[in-house]
Amino acid sequence: MTTVFVPMTFRRIGGRKRIVLPDGSLYNPETRVPVDSPIVRCLARAFRWRRMLESGQHASINELAKAERVDRAFASRILRMTLLAPDIVEAILAGRQPEKLTVRALLEPFPADWAEQRRVLGLGE
Repeated sequence: MTTVFVPMTFRRIGGRKRIVLPDGSLYNPETRVPVDSPIVRCLARAFRWRRMLESGQHASINELAKAERVDRAFASRILRMTLLAPDIVEAILAGRQPEKLTVRALLEPFPADWAEQRRVLGLGE
């Protein structure tokens, strides 16, 4: 039988157990956003709602908002996420977006121009 010794410890930080490496630094695996994260759910909702409008299932944002039991302004802000550059959407779905790119940030107005979106949302160009 072979025994492997890995010099590390575990420490509770911020309510979570973290791996502490021998040099005292925290092990930080490539950060990936879980697929069911709030930002991914909002994107999914945005594209589902857009599909409902395009298919004629709902005639207007007002009708959609009423059917979904949300405020019209909220529905509009969520739907605006369908205007994001495709590479930004892909980055979010893969969990590669910058930390500052949150649902709250996407609910704020952002430019329609994709290059400007990348700059404003911190994805560079």
